Amino acid sequence: MNDVEGPHHFWMNKVEDSKDFCRKNGVLVLFGAFLEEPLVRGNNSAVMFEKVKSLQQRYPTLHVIGFQFSSSIFSDAVRTQFVQIAMKHYITFPVLLSNKIFTEMTDGACFGLFKGFKSPFTYYERDVNLVTIDKAIKELMHGENHEKMNNVKSPWAKQIEVIKEPHVCAFLRNLLLYSPGCISVDEMGNRLFLSDTNHHRIIVFDGNGKILDCIGSSPGFEDGEFESAKLMCPAASFYNAAEGCLYFVDSENHAVRRADMVKRVLETLYPTSNATKEGNSLWSWITSNLWMKRNVDTKSEYLNSESFLFPWHLIKSSDNDLIIANRSFETLWIIDLASGVIKEVVKGFPKIVEICGQLILEKSSLLKQIPGDWLQQLVGTNSPHEGAMYAGIMSSLATFEDHIAICDTVGQRVLKLNRESGCISSFHFSNFGILGLPYWVSSSLERVYAVGEVLAEGHFDHVQCFRFLPGRIDLQLNIDIPEDTELVEPLQEGCVWRQVRGAAIEVSGAERKAASLEKVGVSQQWYDELDNLAFSEPESELSAEEESTSDVNLQEHGVCVDCAINTSPGRSEVIIYAALYLKMKQHPDSSEVHGKERKAARIADILNHRRAERWGKDQCVQFLMKSDRSMEELVFMKPLRVKLKIECLDHPKINDTKDFILTDSSIDVSVSLN
Repeated sequence: MNDVEGPHHFWMNKVEDSKDFCRKNGVLVLFGAFLEEPLVRGNNSAVMFEKVKSLQQRYPTLHVIGFQFSSSIFSDAVRTQFVQIAMKHYITFPVLLSNKIFTEMTDGACFGLFKGFKSPFTYYERDVNLVTIDKAIKELMHGENHEKMNNVKSPWAKQIEVIKEPHVCAFLRNLLLYSPGCISVDEMGNRLFLSDTNHHRIIVFDGNGKILDCIGSSPGFEDGEFESAKLMCPAASFYNAAEGCLYFVDSENHAVRRADMVKRVLETLYPTSNATKEGNSLWSWITSNLWMKRNVDTKSEYLNSESFLFPWHLIKSSDNDLIIANRSFETLWIIDLASGVIKEVVKGFPKIVEICGQLILEKSSLLKQIPGDWLQQLVGTNSPHEGAMYAGIMSSLATFEDHIAICDTVGQRVLKLNRESGCISSFHFSNFGILGLPYWVSSSLERVYAVGEVLAEGHFDHVQCFRFLPGRIDLQLNIDIPEDTELVEPLQEGCVWRQVRGAAIEVSGAERKAASLEKVGVSQQWYDELDNLAFSEPESELSAEEESTSDVNLQEHGVCVDCAINTSPGRSEVIIYAALYLKMKQHPDSSEVHGKERKAARIADILNHRRAERWGKDQCVQFLMKSDRSMEELVFMKPLRVKLKIECLDHPKINDTKDFILTDSSIDVSVSLN
């Protein structure tokens, strides 16, 4: 492996070198050809990915890698296709791409299992049963390390949940939508429910594209209010008007969730929670609130071919049951809607077609209204079986009034087809403040850790130090956005996050006006009041000045973010994160093709903050060029991360008095995102 280097491989920084790799306990290798066109269109790759990912989740100490060889591995088309596959199947393990043949394979992909590169090589065909591989892994690992890891729990500390995400397509996270997979409709309420799959959230919007609500805040598995609930790749959904609830499958969590749209609370329907069995005891309440991961009864000791793994499609039957199928259409589960109990498991695509074939045909009839070139782009690699060409996108479209809403995973958008005129257009979203600050922009306090005397932190766009006397400090960030971009809409307060730590505290809202009376000691306040009586301004001027104060302002060439803090002697830090939603400005180009490529390259520079990684930029450009959409229509997010370090000296004192003097100060900070 030492001779495998350069841009023809993906290691995703998981393996330092071959020696360290060989010392690992166990390795499961997926030998590829999953980039080849016949296999991509077939069902083999989806089935294999589901098996490998389930074993990777089951055994945290098992190291999984993929190995793909191809003579055209340097081709931009092959690399872009790999990005699409990694995004579609949510591949988090490293995949080695090489033009060197490692082993001879006659028919597609297969599995390999070995330990330390020393034990006898175990070879499995691609259609081997999942239970067989599970048994082999247990024998290889002797059931030691992974059991110890799973048993490390402390009832007094909240467990930190480490979530893996696809590294190779991480540059796409800053797009407004990141693999929009499925959509459903509430006709009576004029609402659409979009599964923004790889952003781990469900966006609720109306027919005009105005965002009304958002379910889910970050990747994980946690019930609760919409702002704190955690999902992992939500997929198909349906709205039950009688209950006012949205049911959807949580694919990577292997669960069925239910969102009460009135109470705005999310709960898990399947699998059932252990807390439910234990009752409403005090201890169950403590554990459910202290631990990040929901304590569900997954029955991990028993893994079989009928296990509820990676659900994707969801249909409500006439018998008030939930019909759920995985993406590969190899397994179908029938779950009782009331109790959340699995009533029946169906294996094999032919048997599945007997149950829901009519529903697939109904969806297919809608696709006949879509022009052929559009349909080809939408279907793409989503056909799990040749016998049901459109089965893979049955959850990606829904009827809405006189339109058909369609998820476009190539263009990262939602389309609407007018059923009468046949015209296709995109939903133009608005009201982004409801989405809040994306989870990947700011590191949670639990993920900030100390390494020796150095505090490990994320990347900041601007860091600056100041020295002041204690008192009130008014901060103003003047943000210059990239010159060739423009704000889609003014920055909203919901997209800004502030944190003050150390010897300072943030002052906000009505407190800011009242704080001016507490800026100095009692004696100084008495003199200030006399001055105000003698030199007071007209009341009309004061009110006009107060009305002009706001936390987030729109300037001519950028954005202004305000913050006010009260400081004491010592050191403090002010951290401000913001999400700026941008799009490219309209500029006529002499060549439409070259103009689009130039704009795609510019967007790639903005999305990829690590500009030295040309590999990520090239893939981003090729990915954006695959869509027929105009680059000016693409909405993307530019994160802002600013840290201001403030050091305050001791209080100056007035002679012959015990009062301290507090001073008013102001800071104007210019931040350029060009």
